[in-house]
Amino acid sequence: MAEGSRSDGFQGAKTGPAGGPLPVRWSSRGRAMTFQVWGWRREDASQVLAWMPEAEGGRGAAMPRRTPATKDPTAVERANLLNMAKLSIKGLIESALSFGRTLDSDYPPLQQFFVVMEHCLKHGLKVRKSFLSYNKTIWGPLELVEKLYPEAEEIGASVRDLPGLKTPLGRARAWLRLALMQKKMADYLRCLIIQRDLLSEFYEYHALMMEEEGAVIVGLLVGLNVIDANLCVKGEDLDSQVGVIDFSMYLKNEEDIENERDVQIAAILDQKNYVEELNRQLNSTVSSLHSRVDSLEKSNTKLIEELAIAKNNIIKLQEENHQLRSENKLILMKTQQHLEVTKVDVETELQTYKHSRQGLDEMYNEARRQLRDESQLRQDVENELAVQVSMKHEIELAMKLLEKDIHEKQDTLIGLRQQLEEVKAINIEMYQKLQGSEDGLKEKNEIIARLEEKTNKITAAMRQLEQRLQQAEKAQMEAEDEDKKYLQECQSKSDNLQKQISQKEKQLVQLETDLKIEKEWRQTLQEDLQKEKDALSHLRNETQQIISLKKEFLNIQDENQQLKKIYHEQEQALQELGNKLSESKLKIEDIKEANKALQGLVWLKDKEATHCKLCEKEFSLSKRKHHCRNCGEIFCNACSDNELPLPSSPKPVRVCDSCHALLIQRCSSNLP
Repeated sequence: MAEGSRSDGFQGAKTGPAGGPLPVRWSSRGRAMTFQVWGWRREDASQVLAWMPEAEGGRGAAMPRRTPATKDPTAVERANLLNMAKLSIKGLIESALSFGRTLDSDYPPLQQFFVVMEHCLKHGLKVRKSFLSYNKTIWGPLELVEKLYPEAEEIGASVRDLPGLKTPLGRARAWLRLALMQKKMADYLRCLIIQRDLLSEFYEYHALMMEEEGAVIVGLLVGLNVIDANLCVKGEDLDSQVGVIDFSMYLKNEEDIENERDVQIAAILDQKNYVEELNRQLNSTVSSLHSRVDSLEKSNTKLIEELAIAKNNIIKLQEENHQLRSENKLILMKTQQHLEVTKVDVETELQTYKHSRQGLDEMYNEARRQLRDESQLRQDVENELAVQVSMKHEIELAMKLLEKDIHEKQDTLIGLRQQLEEVKAINIEMYQKLQGSEDGLKEKNEIIARLEEKTNKITAAMRQLEQRLQQAEKAQMEAEDEDKKYLQECQSKSDNLQKQISQKEKQLVQLETDLKIEKEWRQTLQEDLQKEKDALSHLRNETQQIISLKKEFLNIQDENQQLKKIYHEQEQALQELGNKLSESKLKIEDIKEANKALQGLVWLKDKEATHCKLCEKEFSLSKRKHHCRNCGEIFCNACSDNELPLPSSPKPVRVCDSCHALLIQRCSSNLP
C-alpha cells in the first residue's frame, strides 16, 4: 500500500499551501470515514483542505482549548459528505461540458463521483445479522426503488443478470452506473428519500439519507442529466474496487484559476455575441411582422368594402322578394273573389232555370244559348286560371334559379335582376289579364241584367199565357215531358258544375302548396343571411387576430427593448468583472502577505501583557486575559467574545474582534 493512503476509502497526507503535509484526521467508528474541509477558496491557489488530528501536535497542540460545547460528530460527517458531493458533482459537470463528448468509465471525475456517492449511501447504514457474519451493504435500500418506481425494474433485472457480479456492493455500484446512463438517478433517489418509513429499516435515524442533506444531494443530482455517459459494466471488476477519494483534482493553483477566469470571460463574450445575433434576428422578424400587419390591414379594408356591397345587394333582393310576395297575395285574393262571383252566378242561373221551367221553347232555346255562352266564358276563365298557374310555376322556377345563383356567385346578381324584371313584366301582363277578366265579368253582369229584364218580360208573357194554358193542356203534357228531359239535362249540368267546383278547390290546395314552397324559399333566404352573418363573424375573428398580432408585435418590441437593456447590463457586468479581476489579484497578494505574516506570529505570554490591545483597559481579577487563537495577542473577554473554526483546529475557538471581522470578510469574498 502506498505511503499516506488507506484501504478504507481515503488518501492520506497531501501537501499544503506552504509545501508541507496537510494533517488528516481519520475515524472509522463503524461508520463511513469522516473529514472536514476548511477554507475552501476559489481564488486561493492552494484551496486549503485541512484536517487537524486530535492527538497530533502543531500550533493548536500548545494552545489551551476552551470550547463551550462540542458538535455532534454525525452532523459533522453529514456536512463533510455534503460538501464533498457538491465538489464532485460540480467538478464532474464542468469537466464534462468542457470535455464535449460522452464519458466512459475511465474518466477520473466520474470515478470520483461514484466513490463519493458510495460513501454518502453508506453513511448511517444499519448492520444486519446473518448466519455467518454481519452484513452492511447499500444494495438493500437500492432494491426498494423497484417497488417505488416501476421504471427501475429494468435496471434491477439487468444488474441481477450480470454474470461477473458476486457481491451486493458490486451490484450496487453497477446500479449507480446504469442509473446515471439512464439520467434518472435523481428521480430514483427522490422516490427513496420520500419513503422514510421504509428507509428506517436500513439506516439509522442520524444517517445522511434520513436528514435534509440527502434531499440536497438529490437536488444536486438533477444537474447530471446534461451529461451523456457510455459505461461498460460487464468488463469492470466492481466487486473488488477500492473506493478511495482523491483530493488532488480539487486543489488548484493560480494559473488554473486564471485560465478558468479567461474561459469564463470568453464564454461571456460568446454570450454577448449570441445576444447581438438574437437582436438582429428579432429586428428582422419585427420588420417582417410590420409588412405582414400592413398587408393584413389592406386585405381587411377590402373585405369590409366587399361586405358592405354584399349587404346592400341582400337588402335589395329582400325588398324585391317582399314586392313579389305582395303581388302574389293580391293575385290570389283576386282569383278567390272571381271564384266566389262565379259561384254566385251559377246559383242565380240555377234559380232562373227553375223559374223558367214553364216557359216556351223559344225561351228555353235562348236560355240554352245563354248557358252555352256562360260555359264558354267559364272555360275562358278556367283557361286564364291555368295560364296564371303556369305563370306561377314559371315564377317559382325563376325564384329557384335566383336561389341557385345567390348560392353560387355574387357576380350573377345582375342576371338575377334581369330575371326579376322579366318576372315583373310577366306580373304586369297577368295584372292586365286580370283587368281583362274583370272587364269580362262586367260584361257578364250586364248580360245578367238583360236576362233579368227578359225574365220580367217572360213573367208578363206567362201571365198572358195562363189564360191560354187551359186551351193547350195537351201541349202542356208534351211540354211537361220535355221539361222532365230538360230537368235531367240541368241536373247533369249541375253535376258537371260541382265537379268543376271540386277541381277549383283542388287548384286552391295547389295554391296553398305553392304558398308553402314560397315559405320554404323564405327560410332558405334566411339561412343564406345566417351564412353571411357567419362570414361576418369570421371576418371579425380575423380582425381580432390582426389585433392580437399587433399586440404580439408590441410585445416583441418590448422584448427587444429588454434585450437591449440586458445587453447594456452585460456590458456593465463585463466592466465590473474586469474591475473585480483586478481587485481579486490585489486581494490574492494581500492574502499572501497575510499568510506570510501569520507564519511569523508569536504566542504572547501572559506576563508580557498588562492591558487589552483593543480597548487598552488594564487586566485585573475581574477583567481576565484571553488569547486570540488566530493572531496570538492577549485581549479582554469583551474584545475576544467570538468563536470561529480555524485551519489549526477543527472546532470553533476564541478569536478577537479584528480577526473575526477579517476572517468573515475573507469567507464572504471566497463564496461563489
